[in-house]
Amino acid sequence: MAGNANSGRKQEKPFRDALRLELAAAEKSGRGLRVIARKLIEAAEEGKMDAIKEMADRIDGKVPQAIAGDEENPLNFVHTITRQIVRAQSSNSDS
Repeated sequence: MAGNANSGRKQEKPFRDALRLELAAAEKSGRGLRVIARKLIEAAEEGKMDAIKEMADRIDGKVPQAIAGDEENPLNFVHTITRQIVRAQSSNSDS
């Protein structure tokens, strides 16, 4: 059988599913994500860099990462365009 055997099927993620169930239950009790957000803000206020970075990534978006190269050693791309004219030989040869 050719192709990806898992195509069309969602990959099982039991930890994600468990978190979603617990968050849904916490929301019903008036807690949930707002409590987590408050704790993240408190951690950032305490100067914890991982919390500060997480907040910045969530608010401003993650900083784009360079694929390769830098200012001192940038990537150099070389492109070549070739034009080739091909003439088909006649199938009705007179020889």
